[in-house]
Amino acid sequence: MAILCAAACFAQEADTVVTIDKTKFTLAGVVVRNNFDYRKLLLQIQEDTTFYKAFRNLRVLGFSSYNDIKMLDKKGAVKASLLSKTRQKRSENCRTMDVLEEQVTGDFYDSKKQYNYLTAELYAGLFFTKGEVCGEDNIVKGHTSSTSGKSGMEKHKEQLKMLFFNPGKKIPGIPFIGGKLDLYDDDARKLYDYKLDLQEKNGTLCYVFSIIPKESLGMFKKDKIVVDEMTTWFDQKTLEVVYRNYSLSYKAGVYDFDVNMEVEMTKFNGLTVPKILRYRGNWDVLFKKRERALFTATLFDFKK
Repeated sequence: MAILCAAACFAQEADTVVTIDKTKFTLAGVVVRNNFDYRKLLLQIQEDTTFYKAFRNLRVLGFSSYNDIKMLDKKGAVKASLLSKTRQKRSENCRTMDVLEEQVTGDFYDSKKQYNYLTAELYAGLFFTKGEVCGEDNIVKGHTSSTSGKSGMEKHKEQLKMLFFNPGKKIPGIPFIGGKLDLYDDDARKLYDYKLDLQEKNGTLCYVFSIIPKESLGMFKKDKIVVDEMTTWFDQKTLEVVYRNYSLSYKAGVYDFDVNMEVEMTKFNGLTVPKILRYRGNWDVLFKKRERALFTATLFDFKK
């Protein structure tokens, strides 16, 4: 009750607009009333690494996962799918994974049980352990993604990983799109509205940071928008990501995509980890077949 009151009692107070490094931010009345160093907070939010850290934490823990992946045809019918339960185990600084249950339909795998779809391959890279992997840690510093030295499909995978873990940051090497993903440069400031609010999410009082395109954009500026929305809930005390929802879309000569993702976090033994990840995507990249997919990862039963 106290949490709800803290977020709601001052909800009617007027918003305030502040400028930090040439970027205008709208602060909800409840945020201004709290009288804290919002400049420092906003800069820290822009450089957040806790989202990426949560996924690196999976490398040092055991956990179970329900995996539901559906590949769709152009009419929305399921043409291939995977429904499974897996269990990652940690022992002596190594991790392995057991497949406890698995149901497969369509051409999800090829004859050598390799993935026929890049979406499935990317999912596996996030949540599946192949063989025995040793000597890992959950340190973020020094492990940021880079396309340097990569080419072909490996480069595309790295770009997609950067898009997932660092939405709002420029991604090199993507024709027509890479620079438009930067949500804080001079061009982006003319295209997006930034707002900071205070709300309750899943029982936790959070700062809510949202970035959405300006309503006043004319049709000629619409082709510069890639991020349709990005809203992140940060724990007010720790500033760790509690929940994130973002939508991306674009149409160009060689790239065409419409993607929405939701990620909900939880806590285990002091570590923030993903609890549920939902994805809906429709994309087409040059030299690859169009892929339409839905997937949900549900993680639970974490262990040291």
